[in-house]
Formats: sequence, structure tokens, C-alpha cells
Amino acid sequence: QVQLVQSGGGLMQAGGSLRVHCAASGITVSTYTMAWFRQAPGKEREFVAAIRRNFTTDYADSVKGRFTIFRDSAKNTVYLQMNSLKPEDTAVYYCAGAYSLVEATMAHGYNYWGQGTQVTVFS
Repeated sequence: QVQLVQSGGGLMQAGGSLRVHCAASGITVSTYTMAWFRQAPGKEREFVAAIRRNFTTDYADSVKGRFTIFRDSAKNTVYLQMNSLKPEDTAVYYCAGAYSLVEATMAHGYNYWGQGTQVTVFS
């Protein structure tokens, strides 16, 4: 049984930093494409970042230079480090995993999803 269990996130003032965690069981994150998506109230889920098994990464333009996706193979966990946070980063963040993907930025390609973690940034 595959589980992606998320933790971290929370409430932060604009300009601050937060980290969200995604601990996996039933899959090995280093052999999967792992990603973060987010969904703000009234908006569709959008791609944030992805890391592939070969360590290559993709980022949405809106977070490039501020967010970093990385993994710890020993802990089988993927992280999203979020710096220079803005109020528009406020959303529920979801981690996702897929073994084989054509396009890492498309949510429909992912097989497994975490439960979601709220990130709220206030000005």
C-alpha cells in the first residue's frame, strides 16, 4: 500500500520561509518523479515543482528562484523549501508521485497523492 504523508507548512509572514515534507511508504522516491502541486481557494490545482529520478528539476515560473524541491533517499522523503514567501503562495500544497511520466507538470499523470498541507502567508 502506497502512502504519501505530508507534514510541515503552516502560517508565515510574507518574506519568511517554510518547508513542507512528504514521507513515502510503499514506493522509493528516488525511483519516481515526485512533485508538488498547490490549490488556492476557488482556483484549479497548479504545478509547483518536480524532481525526477535523475535529479533534474522543474519549477513553475511563479516560484523559480524562491522554492527548492529536494529529496532525502535515506528517509524516503521529498521536501519543498519555500523562501521569500508571498501572500499569493497561500494554498493547500500536495505532493505527488509517478513512476512513469510524459509531462511532469501535469497533475493527471501522477498515481499517488498526499493528503494536502495548508500554507498561509500573510502580509
